[in-house]
Amino acid sequence: MPRFAANLTFLFTEVPMLDRPDWAARTGFDGVEVLFPYDHPVADWEKALAGVPLALINTPPGNWISGDRGFAARPDDVGHFRDGFLRAADYAIRLGAGCVHVMAGVAKGPQAEATYVENLAWAAAQAPALRLTIEPLNPDDMPGYFLNDYDQAARILDDLAHDRVGLQFDLWHAARLHGDASLVWATHRHRVNHVQIAGFPGRNEPGGGGFSLPALCDEVDKLDDVWIAAEYVPAKGTAQGLFWLNALKSRSALIGA
Repeated sequence: MPRFAANLTFLFTEVPMLDRPDWAARTGFDGVEVLFPYDHPVADWEKALAGVPLALINTPPGNWISGDRGFAARPDDVGHFRDGFLRAADYAIRLGAGCVHVMAGVAKGPQAEATYVENLAWAAAQAPALRLTIEPLNPDDMPGYFLNDYDQAARILDDLAHDRVGLQFDLWHAARLHGDASLVWATHRHRVNHVQIAGFPGRNEPGGGGFSLPALCDEVDKLDDVWIAAEYVPAKGTAQGLFWLNALKSRSALIGA
């Protein structure tokens, strides 16, 4: 049975951030992820997690309100990226996070790609205990974001050829970018080291859009140490909408029985 993580940036927003890991554990999640944990000290997160596994964090994005979305592909911001990555690595290692999502930032062109590959290689060398992910994001949600195509991400990963740098498959972004998320998964699943799910087309509770979540669970089970994280906007209260999680876990339990 795959492990399911609650994205604490999206889910359980009914309570303060540091109360959310406990809510996630009590409602059936196996672990959590959080996009940007940096508003709280590591010690506070250690107390809040209380043994709940942390699957993934992102590198610091910079000033979000001003339009920053990370720095890894920005040729003029190498110093910002590397300082931010070291901070992310420190959080991840101390909190036991399995993956760090390296945010590319708003950029374009061959120089941006060369900078991105160089920074990814540097980051992997700095944190040999961590796995890194890269994630294509759709331009409606993330205008100008450098990494905006799964084939582009595959080329970068193949050029880098590093066994600790993989693809973050996000069902929502894959569908928005390419239409057929099932085809994206079939093409690129061998590169995947983290999965995120949401409903389509509304980005609410997972399901719909012609994508089979049970089949995804079966295939993730065959991969090495890959979490399925719920990153969606609950239609109502978070706990009231967890029918999808209960159904998938019940199915897995029956198969394993």
